Amino acid sequence: MPLTLLLVSLVTIAIAWWWLGLPVDLPRAPIDPNNKLQCISYAPFRNHQTSLSPATQVSREQIAEDLALLAGVSNCVRTYATDLGLDQIPELAAKQGLKVIQGIFLDKDQQKNAMQIATAVRLAKQYPETIIALVVGNETLLRKDITASDLAAKIRSVKAQVAVPVTYADVWEFWLSNAELYDAVDFVTVHILPYWENVPIRAEAAAAHVGAIRRRIASAFPGKEILIGEIGWPSAGRMRESALPSPVNQARVVSEILDLAQRENFRVNLFEAFDESWKREIEGTVGGSWGLFDAAQRRLKYPPGIAISNFPMWKLQMGSGIGLAILIFGAAWLSLRRNFGKAGLVAWFAVAILATASGILLGVAAQKMIDESYGAGGWLLWGSLLLAAGASPLFGAAAIMSGRSSPTFLDLLGPGLYRTGSMLAILHGAVWIATVVIGTATALGLVFDPRFIDFPYAALTMAAAPFAAVMLVNPVNGGIRPMAESIYAGLFLFAAIYIGFNEGPANWQSLWTCAVYLLLAATLWRVRVRQQRAPSNEHRRDQLRVESAFELPDRQLQYDR
Repeated sequence: MPLTLLLVSLVTIAIAWWWLGLPVDLPRAPIDPNNKLQCISYAPFRNHQTSLSPATQVSREQIAEDLALLAGVSNCVRTYATDLGLDQIPELAAKQGLKVIQGIFLDKDQQKNAMQIATAVRLAKQYPETIIALVVGNETLLRKDITASDLAAKIRSVKAQVAVPVTYADVWEFWLSNAELYDAVDFVTVHILPYWENVPIRAEAAAAHVGAIRRRIASAFPGKEILIGEIGWPSAGRMRESALPSPVNQARVVSEILDLAQRENFRVNLFEAFDESWKREIEGTVGGSWGLFDAAQRRLKYPPGIAISNFPMWKLQMGSGIGLAILIFGAAWLSLRRNFGKAGLVAWFAVAILATASGILLGVAAQKMIDESYGAGGWLLWGSLLLAAGASPLFGAAAIMSGRSSPTFLDLLGPGLYRTGSMLAILHGAVWIATVVIGTATALGLVFDPRFIDFPYAALTMAAAPFAAVMLVNPVNGGIRPMAESIYAGLFLFAAIYIGFNEGPANWQSLWTCAVYLLLAATLWRVRVRQQRAPSNEHRRDQLRVESAFELPDRQLQYDR
């Protein structure tokens, strides 16, 4: 029976990963050098460079390297500011034959605004064949950095100084609620980001949504050209309702938007050229994953002619999962032999389920760790969770076969009478504590600041499920419910209910994570600890006699000296 279950587990893992790795062929390539993009948003920041630091200064060489890449896929770049070295872009773009939609960043700092405007006006006069438009402010009204009347005045001031068209860029709702800008701009630049809508739009419906919004804006501003100033989709990050970031979804949205723009003959600027790692610090994984080129290697994510998969390394992930499943069965078998026991069918089925689930989820959890870890703290958090996720089913399988119950906090952290002396139990308990602590941290994050927090469904499932399985197969009868586990159980129960309602029923990442929190709550609630009796006087005398016997040689040695 164990061998049969092992074979079934391995076949299931292989089939699951074959399905997960299936590539998708799109009717139109997202990026095709033979059919260049009209325009694409470009920010040159790499590695630890950030637009948030005034000390950042991007070099000419770095910008020139980027623009050489972009010239192969686009006819134009859109920028957002003129400081931090970005004023070099028009000159270098001209050398590559690229046009520039030059941005002017406005915020509450009036002195900085004046410098931004002056630099942009100078560049427009200096490179009239390269700069095709000026964008005075980007989502300034959305951020509430300026009033609509002050913004209109600045737009008119810039228009009076340059010969190129002038516009303002903001999300489409803010155009509808600030119609007074209609007379100030030469054309309307709207941002339509289906992922970030108040009611998020799933990837399959994104193109239809963009088309509907564009027609609505055109109806509200007759006689003005409508430029879709930002449209895109993230390749990684957390779900928002039914909107799922993924490579396939990003490629699909880009492909379908470009096809729609060609059929309906409207201008579109894709957001964005490169992943911007620095945004992950303030916007999480999703904030740094909008690029069509990756951040580190500047490599095109979707080369033409190559099918797109969410798991391009699926064969390696499948192999790793199969290896873990074999180890889990091996841990169960070794534990059974060491304890000279005979396992029942229920125990082997539990091991098989753990092995199969872990073998499928290991590759997903590892990829999520790589995609979602940012900074030393992020790598430590998600790396620790992945380590616990890999160790938990091994310890769980061994515990199931040996008849041991799940460890408790008291086994590691309690008084001496409760604390275990088994190294195996100590390691198992350490994994349990890490799972509960990291699970608590993620739950609190998703309750109090969820917008950019990723859902740890894969690794947390691997870490939590074995403890629940041990609790079911080897329950503890009798004893008292410890206070610490009860508090954590209540916390996970509350978090699961709140997050589930807050994220909505369309978000399967949220529902899965909430199910794991409920599993943790149930496991913690079922923990029992047997009361330990204080040792009797006779037991204390016997213990002292034993200790004295061991100490006698040392005392005698002192006398001899």
